[in-house]
Amino acid sequence: MSQTKFIGYVGTYTKGDSKGIYRFSLDTETKQLSEPVLAAEIGSPTYVNLSSDNKTLYSVAKADSQGGVAVYSVNTETGELETIATDITDAGSPCHVSVNSANTAVVTANYHTGVIAAYTVAEDGSLTLASSQKHEGTGPHERQDKAHAHYSGFTPDEKYVVAVDLGVDKVVSYKLNEQNELVEAASLSVKPGSGPRHIEFHPNGKTAYVMTELSNEVIVLSYNAETGEFKDLQYLKAIPEDFTENSQGSAIHVSKDGKFVYAGNRGHNSIAIFRVNEENDELTFVEHASTEGAWPRDFEFDPTGTFIVGSNEESGNLVLFERDETTGKLTVLQSDVKVPYPVCVKFMNV
Repeated sequence: MSQTKFIGYVGTYTKGDSKGIYRFSLDTETKQLSEPVLAAEIGSPTYVNLSSDNKTLYSVAKADSQGGVAVYSVNTETGELETIATDITDAGSPCHVSVNSANTAVVTANYHTGVIAAYTVAEDGSLTLASSQKHEGTGPHERQDKAHAHYSGFTPDEKYVVAVDLGVDKVVSYKLNEQNELVEAASLSVKPGSGPRHIEFHPNGKTAYVMTELSNEVIVLSYNAETGEFKDLQYLKAIPEDFTENSQGSAIHVSKDGKFVYAGNRGHNSIAIFRVNEENDELTFVEHASTEGAWPRDFEFDPTGTFIVGSNEESGNLVLFERDETTGKLTVLQSDVKVPYPVCVKFMNV
């Protein structure tokens, strides 16, 4: 890849000094992150996602007790953002937002209400709510008093929308029809009390990996692309067995070559590295890499797959790792890049 400079965004909690979405760049020649600058002022944009053509950025948004989705046009040269629309309602602020490759449908997950919502994208970029599904139920953990949807996104072939619910220990697949109506297709119940949080697919589209928040584990799932059904195959602790302090799973990502899985641990303050078995996609633990900060909320591969940028929410810093593509191991290059209360990291697509 000849390009050496890549633009990224950081979603934050707007408390303390934070004012919204921040923009930074990574120079892969000098192996340095730039100082982040404010790209858009908005309430608690804790998760952002870009359209496949990089022309539109979608962000969750919060305003007092209300919430919704903000839509921005992106200057693809500079990364600067300009507001297109803000859809704020009494339904509250979602915690995750995704967009399909055609930029015609946006889906959100709402932790507080357990609702998965699907929106139709208009030509001017504004959103219209097309349908929603409310999860119901409880789990054995004290935080599982009701449904807490934490993720909604598209399967690799975009035939289904996958929702991950921490409150009811479920991974649910929905069919999304031409009217962007969500119709449940399949549901998998994982280990009670595990609290599944995020999911990411292996490049082969046959396997997916779930990070659990409450049990701090990685779950390996087989995926049937015809029916949308998942089956759990393997559970692995992402923190040491003898670590007894509070730790909660956060983000999970798969390397582009499909050889390694990385999982964030808030509390243990590490990224767990797992090697993928080429025969069955199951995992073997490699090692932990310190995130050089407190409460690592998210991390993201750069477009080359050689670097990872992580966000430490409580210590307010980004950390830049270089990745050994043979061993999967991470080396810290930079850890002093300040962003207040960073949550989500996203690079522009290449």
